[in-house]
Amino acid sequence: MFKWLLLTTLFGALLFINTCKAEDETDTSIPPKVDDDIGKHTDGSKTDDEVVQKEEEAIKLDGLSPKEFRTLVDASEKHQFQTEVNRMMKLIINSLYKNKEIFLRELISNASDALDKIRFLSLTDRSVLGDKEELTIRIKIDKENRMLHITDTGIGMTKADLIQFLGTIAKSHTSEFFNKFQEAQQDGVSMSDLIGQFGVGFYSSFLVADKVIVTSKNNDDDQYIWESDSSSFNVFKDPRGNTLGRGTTVSLRIKEEAGEYLEAITLDEIIRKYSQFINFNIYLLKSQTVAEQVPDNDAAAEEQKSTESDKKTDDDAAVEDDKEEDKKKKTKTVDKTIWEWELMNENKPIWQQKTSDVTEAEYHAFYKSFTKESEDPMIYSHFTAEGEVTFKSILYVPKAAPFDLFSKYDKKTDAIKLYVRRVFITDNFEEMMPKYLSFIRGVVDSDDLPLNVSRENLQQSKLLKVIKKKLVRKALDMLKKISAADYETFWKEYGTNIKLGVIDDSANRTRLAKLLRFISSISGEKQVSLAQYIERMKPKQENIYFIAATSIDEAKKSPFVENILKKGYEVLYLIDPVDQYCLQSLPEYEGKRFQNVAKEGFELDKSDVKKEEQKKHLEKTYEPLLAWLKDKLSDKISDAKVSDRLVQTPMALIASQWGYDGNMERIARAQAYQKSGGDTTMNYYLNQKKALEINPYHPLIKDLLRRVEESKDDTTAIDLANVMVEAATLRSGYDLRDSVGFADRIESMLRRAMGISLDEKVEEEPTDEEDQVKVDFNEDKNVIDGDDDDDDTNAKTAKSHKKHGDLLFLITSLNMASCMAIKRSFEHDRDSPNNSSYESRTSSPSSKRRRRCYPMTVVSSPTPMTNETTEQTVFPDVEPILTTDVLLNRIKEEVRRLQRRHQLKVSTSSDLNEDDNSNESRSSSNHQHLLTLKQVNMICARILKEREDKIREEYDRILSNKINEQYEGFVRFTQDQLTRRFSELQFSYVS
Repeated sequence: MFKWLLLTTLFGALLFINTCKAEDETDTSIPPKVDDDIGKHTDGSKTDDEVVQKEEEAIKLDGLSPKEFRTLVDASEKHQFQTEVNRMMKLIINSLYKNKEIFLRELISNASDALDKIRFLSLTDRSVLGDKEELTIRIKIDKENRMLHITDTGIGMTKADLIQFLGTIAKSHTSEFFNKFQEAQQDGVSMSDLIGQFGVGFYSSFLVADKVIVTSKNNDDDQYIWESDSSSFNVFKDPRGNTLGRGTTVSLRIKEEAGEYLEAITLDEIIRKYSQFINFNIYLLKSQTVAEQVPDNDAAAEEQKSTESDKKTDDDAAVEDDKEEDKKKKTKTVDKTIWEWELMNENKPIWQQKTSDVTEAEYHAFYKSFTKESEDPMIYSHFTAEGEVTFKSILYVPKAAPFDLFSKYDKKTDAIKLYVRRVFITDNFEEMMPKYLSFIRGVVDSDDLPLNVSRENLQQSKLLKVIKKKLVRKALDMLKKISAADYETFWKEYGTNIKLGVIDDSANRTRLAKLLRFISSISGEKQVSLAQYIERMKPKQENIYFIAATSIDEAKKSPFVENILKKGYEVLYLIDPVDQYCLQSLPEYEGKRFQNVAKEGFELDKSDVKKEEQKKHLEKTYEPLLAWLKDKLSDKISDAKVSDRLVQTPMALIASQWGYDGNMERIARAQAYQKSGGDTTMNYYLNQKKALEINPYHPLIKDLLRRVEESKDDTTAIDLANVMVEAATLRSGYDLRDSVGFADRIESMLRRAMGISLDEKVEEEPTDEEDQVKVDFNEDKNVIDGDDDDDDTNAKTAKSHKKHGDLLFLITSLNMASCMAIKRSFEHDRDSPNNSSYESRTSSPSSKRRRRCYPMTVVSSPTPMTNETTEQTVFPDVEPILTTDVLLNRIKEEVRRLQRRHQLKVSTSSDLNEDDNSNESRSSSNHQHLLTLKQVNMICARILKEREDKIREEYDRILSNKINEQYEGFVRFTQDQLTRRFSELQFSYVS
């Protein structure tokens, strides 16, 4: 009875469960979730028999037809992934990996692990290798069927392994193998070559494939096939038997959108990027087209027909034999496609070897292959770091810096590549190497770095900091070993990086300081180290002196180094904009502090009591001038002092201890990334007043003291003091705030020096168009017709010249030159115009015969001109310097002379515009050799052009040779003008 009741209850429970399942299947009110649908086929796709058939036919394995494969799948055991597994597959396929190309890295890594496993087993049992002793990985592309095959000759998997490890996500066959053989590990056998850790890398195949087929053969089992579309998988015995011998083939049916992974060039790049340092050879089947010579049957047939038609006699038999031989040699060139296995990882991880086992040539070859550079590296370092984290590394310094070294300075660098067990992980690390060492190339390989599941990033940043610290130390040690001959090149290419390192890297600042190089006052063009500077320091010298400027020439001529160079001290010249920032970050070097000679606090010979007493005496003597300068120039200077650093310069502006000197102020004002409203701190330093130091031995300062003592309200002294301070501002490297006022004061000084009234105004430019173009000689008609010595007429003419202004002055000058050309050019000689030299025609001033104007001809010099001879012009007798009165008198004289001889017709301005070549104009003169106005204009133009070319040539020469001295010349000119305004004083110095 009890058994009957139990059966009834069980039957009812089963009936209730089936009813609930039916209700769930027919309930359409709840829409299916997206997660539940992942990996499953929709009903619509299952009804399309043609699509299903095409997909099945696309799956092709060697020796197994699509129909046979489908039959085996239908008859095999079907295993379903659980719902949680479906969700995990979704995460793996779509979320875990950033790049789809990772799938190939993972599959090659799995193949490498399989090869390592069989290699480990063969160390104790050689028979496990059997006939397959070659341990390789081969990759084959089948574009026609959209299949990609990766085959290895590793340990292979049994049926149980396929179900257990491929059917269970996050279960690593490598990890289990490692644990199994860890206790039995032999001496000299490293298990660190195994790559796999997480057991999920295989499933990255579904990033690019919609179906994955694994064929595997293990020595302990038959050959089996594992097939999956990410929703379920099937396992069945391979009916083809043992086709692999031993190993595994992973076949991927590539998705339509991932077709680039069926291109050999794409796979080549991925393999070389991620897996070029795998221990085992990786081969990729590639095709190439070659030209091949093959028999030309068509040509042979035509030759045969030709031979038969030409055969006539028995003698032709011999010819026929020869043609038969030629016919056999007829070939043609055809293109042939051949397939070859190409080795992808010819570069071996030489960092895994001992340094003593690697030659310099191998290091250089690895560098060229690794970086794609054509030149050998400047230096390299191969080392192994041990401690909290163990890694091996090779670092290189290229001979030339990349062109975009600083354009990518704030971006992530790919110079250092991180490998874990020889598999490339990433080169996108900011923490791996500091920015200032971004030019160093190299590799870092570790066996125990904690990676995330995707093996694209490290899990702990703490270990990265440890690696970074050791890399920097090794890199700096490597740089210190660069030879003196190569260090000059290194500094030229990477000197700015080292200076930036001093600014940024406080932990290694002392090490970097030993690498610094600067030009000094006694080194010439060579760079000196700080250690070399200290060796040459004077016995009582306490500081390292430096001056910042835009060029070496500017630094040498700076007023701040006059006295210090005179006393024989060495000064560092900082001409790179980053130099001053660098030394500001470096407070001292080997106990010696840095001293900017352009700032306050600079003193020489502190222990010299006599010098101190003399300085106090000078300060007392110049106290009236110092107080007067502080009062009158309070808007420009903060203080006035007697200087002990100036020798030739009367004044200089000195920055405060924490202020900006001239060079730093220029850099600060030129910052491109300043805030629109300005940085408050920077504006404070930029607007600070500077202290004024005067040279008590300079004559200008002495005379200025005299004037101030005579009258403190002397306006001339105030103007002179303003100009001197502004000149000192420029000389000290600062920008003038009131450049217009400075120019006005210079102009006033020039007017005084040239005797021009300060109230004289500039003449306005004529506005009447006729006054600018027409020049009428009627105003001078009375002068021509009248007496030569008529003073009233001369005054009238001068007044007319004044009226026409600058334009009349120019035209008068041109006409004067023309008239002098008519009067003094060539002596009239009709008989032999071309046979006499220029000297013979012009060197007879005693001749009583009136000179005539001869037509202008080109006369070659009897002897070639040399550089030593004075350059002759067509009109050498024209005076180079003529006043307005002389010009006007000569024009009147020449016009009167021509008028008396009826050789010149005086007319109005309109008459002058008539054509000079007209017949009437020519017939009015009895002397045909008189130059026309057109010829005169040509002569004048030639004179002006010749003088202009000389002036321009001289200007260009001065500009090219003296461009660096223009500023100095300007200041000296200003000093000369100031000196002329004072009494002449003797210059004196302190002995």
